[in-house]
Amino acid sequence: MWTCIGNILWPKRVAPTLCYGTKPGCLLKAWRRQCPWLGAAQRREGSAGPKWQEEKSEDGVKWKQLEHKGPYFAPLYEPLPDEVHFYYDGNAMKLSLAAEEIATFYGKMLDHEYTTKEVFQNNFFNDWQKAQEMTVEEKKIIKHLDKCDFTEIHKYFVDKNEARKALPKEEKQKLKEEADRLQEEFGYCILDGHREKIGNFKTEPPGLFRGRGDHPKMGMLKKRIMPEDVIINCSRDSKIPEPPPGHKWKEVRFDNTVTWLASWTENIQNSIKYIMLNPSSKLKGEKDWQKYEVARRLKGVVDKIRFQYRFDWKSREMRKRQRAVALYFIDKLALRAGNEKEEGETADTVGCCSLRVEHIQLHRELDGQEHVVEFDFLGKDCIRYYNKVPVEKPVFKNLQLFMENKDPGDDLFDRLNTSTLNKHLQDLMDGLTAKVFRTYNASITLQEQLRALTSAEDNIAAKILSYNRANRAVAILCNHQRATPKTFEKSMQNLQTKIDAKKEQLAMAEQELKRAKADAKARKDVKSKSNVDKKKKLLAKLEEQLTKLCTQATDKEENKQVALGTSKLNYLDPRISVAWCKKFGVPVEKIYNKTQREKFAWAIDMADEEFEF
Repeated sequence: MWTCIGNILWPKRVAPTLCYGTKPGCLLKAWRRQCPWLGAAQRREGSAGPKWQEEKSEDGVKWKQLEHKGPYFAPLYEPLPDEVHFYYDGNAMKLSLAAEEIATFYGKMLDHEYTTKEVFQNNFFNDWQKAQEMTVEEKKIIKHLDKCDFTEIHKYFVDKNEARKALPKEEKQKLKEEADRLQEEFGYCILDGHREKIGNFKTEPPGLFRGRGDHPKMGMLKKRIMPEDVIINCSRDSKIPEPPPGHKWKEVRFDNTVTWLASWTENIQNSIKYIMLNPSSKLKGEKDWQKYEVARRLKGVVDKIRFQYRFDWKSREMRKRQRAVALYFIDKLALRAGNEKEEGETADTVGCCSLRVEHIQLHRELDGQEHVVEFDFLGKDCIRYYNKVPVEKPVFKNLQLFMENKDPGDDLFDRLNTSTLNKHLQDLMDGLTAKVFRTYNASITLQEQLRALTSAEDNIAAKILSYNRANRAVAILCNHQRATPKTFEKSMQNLQTKIDAKKEQLAMAEQELKRAKADAKARKDVKSKSNVDKKKKLLAKLEEQLTKLCTQATDKEENKQVALGTSKLNYLDPRISVAWCKKFGVPVEKIYNKTQREKFAWAIDMADEEFEF
């Protein structure tokens, strides 16, 4: 008998044992200690090949060989046709090529909500005027954005997009073949002798920065990435990628302690962007597995940690009290620690440790609940966090103490920062961070919600609704929000039309069944009885279809402002979902798409229906 662990098929009698405390990097070594007599020939490769079987380095080395073609750069700008004009103050104006390219960035977005926002408009216009690409003459003429007319530019790109959609099948096939050719040339690397897929091998094209939420830099110009901006990482013995003709790389490195293939610094927030391996790759899979194993280890000590921070609420040291209350928020509310701000970012985003007095209000009683804390601040990516939470009485009293004699702009936790908090977390458990708490609480919440919401008697559609509701509980906990999609109302109308049509079919089927029953009662023959059975089956089928459509409508309505994908891909141990699928007979394809199944291949292979986080 064979069992599959980590994409390797092992003989069951010698398969390594998984437990909460087992580090993935130690798995293969532990197995080798168990059965040193078993040769490599007596193992069989799983679907992912022998890469999962190779021994891991313990000195920080990620790979020994890395060879790739470098990034694929965004195509150069194609000028607008002569008949497409930009107008200023009612007059057609021929822009220089560089200024015209930037104008097209704004023109493409005319129908988007962003271009209605004052911050976006001001940032765009300031960058457009400051840009070296705009000539002196253009700067003298173009003084006000409200006198700029981009409508012809916008219409040109809308028509171009529609024409692309309407291309004949043969032309679309040519485009697909070209995309496949680029994927084949740039989308794979050789890592330790294995051909691995690269995540995103293309540099981001120039355009206007959007950001999330009300980002203060929205509308600023994202500059074109050139080879001179790019650092290449590969192995010394590999063929170094060739830069485009007439260009050279910023730098070539041979750093085998990192997993990125190329990097550059973008100009908006001065953050470093990377070309990385695909999530389905060996290194990414191992990293994911290890992340969730660390979160599982927290399960064994979390009660002790909670006892300790409750004890510290009464400490004589203010720093311990503040640390204990902050840790309570990180644990119970899944708040981030507060060190996620990108270098150079000016947005007033905060996390738990950087909360200010103005970010919370205390209510002795609110909406029938006692000791309520009202949070209101901008979190990561400028997403607003607003929540009213009843807290334990000692926490409430401590917060009152922390806020005494402070101004609204003062730090709530003035004796605490992310460094001291993370050091304390490391002392509590090796590898423990605020994000581990977030991963642990997200995964535990999903597991508990699935148990509470799923019924074995439900059909597949109802079970998927239960899964999405469980996932939604996690997304709300982690404050994973999104704006209501622009197509939401239309898609709901289309769905309602289908529901109404199905109800009409159902009503007709009920009438036909009544007539068939009356006919069978009168004739009392086999044929009429058979007709009744057919009508019953049709009615049952239509009822099932109607239920499925109504379930879809409920799911869509409940999810309109909640982003389920972030938690599902980053915070939820996929083995919980896989085990749930196997236990309740739901195809994994209904929960994870093809790309996600590749990313979580290790979990699909490893988890059975009895898996417990």
